[in-house]
Amino acid sequence: MSEKVTWKNKLRADPIPWLLETDLSQPAVRYFTLRDIIGCGQNDAALKEAKASIMLSGPVPSILAAQSSEGYWLHPGAGYSPKYQSTVWQIVFLAQLGADKSDGRVKKGCNYLFEYNQSKAGWFSYNGTPSGFIHCLAGNLEAALIDLGWLEDERLQTAIEKHARFITGDGIADSAAAGVTDRYYAYTPGPMFNCGPNGGLPCGWGAVKSLNALSRVPPSKRTPAVIRALDRGLDFLFRYNPAAADYPFGTGSRPSSSWFSFGYPLGYAADILQTLDVLSALGYARDPRLAEAIDLVLSKQDPKGRWPMECRFTGKTWMDIEKNRHSSKWITLRALRVLKAAFPE
Repeated sequence: MSEKVTWKNKLRADPIPWLLETDLSQPAVRYFTLRDIIGCGQNDAALKEAKASIMLSGPVPSILAAQSSEGYWLHPGAGYSPKYQSTVWQIVFLAQLGADKSDGRVKKGCNYLFEYNQSKAGWFSYNGTPSGFIHCLAGNLEAALIDLGWLEDERLQTAIEKHARFITGDGIADSAAAGVTDRYYAYTPGPMFNCGPNGGLPCGWGAVKSLNALSRVPPSKRTPAVIRALDRGLDFLFRYNPAAADYPFGTGSRPSSSWFSFGYPLGYAADILQTLDVLSALGYARDPRLAEAIDLVLSKQDPKGRWPMECRFTGKTWMDIEKNRHSSKWITLRALRVLKAAFPE
């Protein structure tokens, strides 16, 4: 009788004890492993202890130490540049690194973001004006703010609704419309995930980041626009092979290598692991169209059942996240999440 295929017997060795080690340099790994891989409930004592440790050592305290007393990072106002030390990126990274949403400094940073990076039209913008909307940035910020506890805030609900309408085109005028705020602009020239920097073509990164945010909205709270946007996004992503990442690209003759280089934390670029994670969250973890992408993930595993760090923002952030080309707890954790969703226990 053949052995039942589970996600654990897809591993060449068991990396979970390694991920559960007390690690002052990356304490959030233990927390997310307990929560997402082991399945500890929110009242579990070990989970609470691991969550508290995130604020005491490692990347999160380093980020917060660089915050100004007013709540911004590096310079006041709409903080997008330089990557990856300005305000918008710190909110994205704090969420991805498990920061405590009740911390006063985290709340101050989020409120600063709302004040300076949410345009008068309601959507998030790299420069604070309506013309600065970009799908990848909006998706990153919305996902981060949801994770940091702001889903019930009307400002975030407005941003999510407007983002969904950018995807579907509902209530958004053509870019040539005069005197209209809710219209397409140079960075977002049309519906779906059209992107100026991508030659005006739909952007795979923008699609993944957008669905990453919209998938975090609980089904009971999804408006008709959000539901339509999710449907459009799924249709777009499944038109292409996730393992090849052959989404439209405006320059060159092949997809960006960033799709195939697994890193953490995640900026404006998406990788295949994030694509799989997003599609899993939307109920497609075991869809046969993802099989080749799952095989690609498995192929990067080493004999110890670990995955390497292949892409990080070396020298560009306020914090350190492991080393390139070394076994990575973060990438291993991300891979296990995907495999756990794709295969039975």
